[in-house]
This record gives sequence, C-alpha cells and structure tokens, in this order.
Amino acid sequence: MVFEDSLSFAKKMDQQDTLAHMQDAFYIPKIKNRDENEIYFCGNSLGLQPKLTSQYLNDELIKWQKLGVKGHFDCEFPWMPYHEFLAEESAKLVGAKPAEVVSMNSLTANLHFMMVSFYQPTKTKFKILLEEHAFPSDHYAVESQIKFHGFEPDEAMILLKPHNGEECLKAEDILATIDKHADELALIMLPGVQYYTGQVFDMQAIADAAQHHDITVGFDLAHATGNIEMKLHDWGIDFAAWCTYKYLNSGPGSVAGCFVHEKHHDNPDLPRFAGWWGHDKDTRFKMENNFIPIQSAEGWQLSNPPILSLAAIRASLDTFKKAGGIGELRKKSKQLTAYLRFLLNNRLSDHINIITPDDELSGCQLSICINSDNKSGKQVFEAIEAAGVTCDWREPNVIRLAPVPLYNSFADCVRFVDVLEDSL
Repeated sequence: MVFEDSLSFAKKMDQQDTLAHMQDAFYIPKIKNRDENEIYFCGNSLGLQPKLTSQYLNDELIKWQKLGVKGHFDCEFPWMPYHEFLAEESAKLVGAKPAEVVSMNSLTANLHFMMVSFYQPTKTKFKILLEEHAFPSDHYAVESQIKFHGFEPDEAMILLKPHNGEECLKAEDILATIDKHADELALIMLPGVQYYTGQVFDMQAIADAAQHHDITVGFDLAHATGNIEMKLHDWGIDFAAWCTYKYLNSGPGSVAGCFVHEKHHDNPDLPRFAGWWGHDKDTRFKMENNFIPIQSAEGWQLSNPPILSLAAIRASLDTFKKAGGIGELRKKSKQLTAYLRFLLNNRLSDHINIITPDDELSGCQLSICINSDNKSGKQVFEAIEAAGVTCDWREPNVIRLAPVPLYNSFADCVRFVDVLEDSL
C-alpha cells in the first residue's frame, strides 16, 4: 500500500479498519486537565483496561459476598477450576494445546520454576545462552540459578552481543553461537521479542538448532504474547513464560502465564518444585503426602491462584476473542506499525533513528533514538509526555512506542508524529 502523510488519509484508513470498533472496548485515559484522549502508545509496558474487566471482577466479588466458600464449586465459573477457563484462549495466543498452558505466579517466578526442571547442568554441559542486553530480571534469574548449582556466572553465561555500532542481534550469529558452544550448552533462554529494540527473534530456527544439538530451549514471551503469532507446540519449544499486563491488558502485576510442551508432561524423572495445586485432581483431596503431578502444565502449579486476577485475564482473553484472535490483530498491527514508521521516516529522518528492524523482525513496538542538537532524548520524551502522549523511556537513549492494534488508530499515529515534530 502507498501511504500518505495526512490526517485525512489516516482517518480514511480507520474507516476501512474492520477492528476500529475494538477501541470502544477499552477505557482510554484523558490528557490531564483536558477532555481529550491521550495518545496511548505504552501497551508494551501496561495495557489499557478492557471494559469487560470491571464486570468480571464484580461478578467474583458478588459471588464471594453471596456464596462464601461455596464459590469454589456451586456456581458459574467456580473458583476451584477457574484457571482452566483461561487455558483454551491462552493457548491460541501462543500456538499451544490447552493442556500445555497454565496461568500462575509471576513471570520471573515462572522462569525460576522452569529452570528448576529444565536447567540440569553437568560438569561439561552447564552453560546458559542469553543475550547481553536481556531484561535485567532475566539476567538476575539466570545468574542466580547458575550460582545455585555451584557454577560461576562468568564461566557459565554465554552472552549474545550485537556487532559494534549495531543494536540488534543477527539471526545467523545466534545460530552460529549455538553451533559453536553446542557441547557446553545446557540451556538456551532468549526473548521472543527483545524489550529494548522490539526485535522479534526467530524462535523456530533457534528451537530447531537447539533440538539438533539436544539443548533445552525456553523463551521469555513478555513482549511477544498478544503481540505476534507463535507456534510453541509445533516448534517443539520446551518451556516459555510471559506476563499478562502488557499486551494482554490484565492489570498491573497480574498473574503470569506458562507453557510446558506436552512431551514433558509424563516424565516422572523431571525435577520440579511441587505444591498441592499441581497434584492429581482425582486424588488431591485424599490429602496424602505422595505427590502425583497432573499430566499437563498444571502439574507445575504450587498454590491456588488469585481469582480476581484470573477474572481480569479472562476479560482480556474474551476481548481478544471478540477481535477475532491474534491472527486478525497481527494483520492490523503490521499495517499500523508500518504507517507509523513511514510517518517518522517521512518527516523526521534527520532527527531520529529507528532501531527496530523492519517487516517480520518486529512486532508493534518501534524504538527510536533522538538525534538532535537542541534537546536530549530524555528532554524530547518529557516534552511529548507533557503534550498528551504516553509512551516510555529506556536508558540510555530509547523512546519506545507501541501502537497496539486493539485500541490504537491510524489517526493516533499522525497525531503522535505531529507532537514529536513540535517537541523537536
């Protein structure tokens, strides 16, 4: 498509957008002291609240009022199996079978629980591959697991680094590193989408390389789930974890998600931290002390999850369902992000540098660096925030923009670039 840099063209695109109505399914924050919606490009950090959320939460509060403990069993959406009501739609978002996903814990906690099972180092095969600029929590988790197993992080961590002067990793370099260190690697743990640059990793190619060398592979999908299409089951990925408060719009600190491939479900020799909620459902209430894990991802649960948080996730998943699923959203996302990229390059190529790769190597996030003699990147960020834009800043010099297809429009892109141009 040939784009035009005008608000009238953007509005025409919005009129033709079959998902434009989804914006009405969300609460859009207002600009301070003005009766006007913000330009909200921060769904990569915290998604907006679906209008279904308050209804679903209130349903559970009323249930608690009227039923007390009986809410676990004698009602619609009983609490005891509530997490199961999220499995089918969660699985669709990540390309899995319902039995391979579960809502539990928080993201970093899930990564730790997964490494208990899937990081099994030996004297010769003990290293973990991750990126040098991994999200700090991932780095901390990997480093602490290495120390816990009695190894030194400097020896056991293999860090992927971009070429000098570049921000993104090259797919061929990742695969070459896997081949080079195949005899030493016990685990590969990488992001599906890199949080800083917005680069999408070729998870299928990485998984294929890992399986070729008999290396366990897991992914942090915090910036991928709800953003891009995936096929975790078909790719044979061993495990993955994600948060639900970014593109999944389930509220700050909401319960995370976890994937464990079905090939591991019935492996009795796989170590794990165990809890009552992961015990076989048919014998759970016999209250015996012989742990029998559920033959699904649920077998990695420890405790009953917070129902109010699960209700918020269910509201978001039902909102995704109304939009036609991740496939339809991804189609719009590609066009929406391409349009924002076009506008930025058309007007501001001398003042900004987009570090996010093109085409299939990006989701809906664009990360930009400011090249201005008049203002620093942080000053520009503060100026656009003051003008009614919500995005986010990441040290040392990146403004992250996320036009989310569920609730952002083509007109939002034009208005944002107008604001950025004025701020520069």
